[in-house]
Amino acid sequence: MKTRLLSIALCTLLLMAAGCKDPGKQNEPESIIGSAAKPSWTAPADYDMTSSMTAVVKVDLSAVYTAEQLTAAGYKLTGEDLVAAFAGDECLGVATPKDGLFYLYICSPANGQEVTLKYYSSVLKNVLSAAPIAYTDGSHLGSVAEPYTPQFAPAK
Repeated sequence: MKTRLLSIALCTLLLMAAGCKDPGKQNEPESIIGSAAKPSWTAPADYDMTSSMTAVVKVDLSAVYTAEQLTAAGYKLTGEDLVAAFAGDECLGVATPKDGLFYLYICSPANGQEVTLKYYSSVLKNVLSAAPIAYTDGSHLGSVAEPYTPQFAPAK
């Protein structure tokens, strides 16, 4: 009997040392909540070029996170969320959501320059980035009826 109890205790210790998870926690989704503070992104007050792009952006994080992860994190779009456009490190426009969409005015990039959209979630405390898009002067990206839905991924 003592040998059996000793064997069970030894196996338990080995399993704990190997990093086995508590069986009750196996189904818990990995936390996606970060620690990023709200960015101080600001659009340029004055700029040399008169070029612009208007984008209507819808944020959909289902390509990055599972519904279970988003639900566990309590994710929702809030008035504190931001979408901003960047050329390199230079911010070219910032928008907050209105009726679930971001109406973003992008000013001053050069024709053909790549513009990257970044999204800050106040609930997830994370900044996510989308693949760059080529800027075309005077263009429109998305509309209210068919908003542009970039695939955001955690920023690197």
